[in-house]
This record gives sequence, C-alpha cells and structure tokens, in this order.
Amino acid sequence: MLLDELKIGESATVVALLGEGKIRRRLLDMGLTPGAAVYLRKKAPLGDPIELTVRGYELSLRKDEAHYVEIQKRQ
Repeated sequence: MLLDELKIGESATVVALLGEGKIRRRLLDMGLTPGAAVYLRKKAPLGDPIELTVRGYELSLRKDEAHYVEIQKRQ
C-alpha cells in the first residue's frame, strides 16, 4: 500500500521508499525512513497536501510525494 492511499486517522509503518535521487533523499531527510511510524492527521479539502505525524512532529506532504512511500497499515 502507498502512503497517499491512507485514510484520516489511520496509522502505518514505512516499509520502503520507491523514489530515486532527489525525491528519495528529500523523503529520508524528512524522517520517512523504513520502520518509521506515521499517522495521517488530516487532508486538505481537495486531498493535497496531507498532514502526517512522524517521529513526534507534524509533516505536510504533497500527494505526489506520498506516492513514493510504501507502507503497511497498523492495526
């Protein structure tokens, strides 16, 4: 499953980053590393951007960037 498919209020764990080069480095620098827990707090009215809680801070991410993050939903 990809991060842009997560629904508001759901939690997940980052499994892998699918992007390469600059986009991969940017996502890693923001704390989206394999094993990191993420919680989808809210989405903008049109669905872009999304707001996540990652490693104790809030992160806004564009939907096209979230498409590069593979996750596994947590129960």
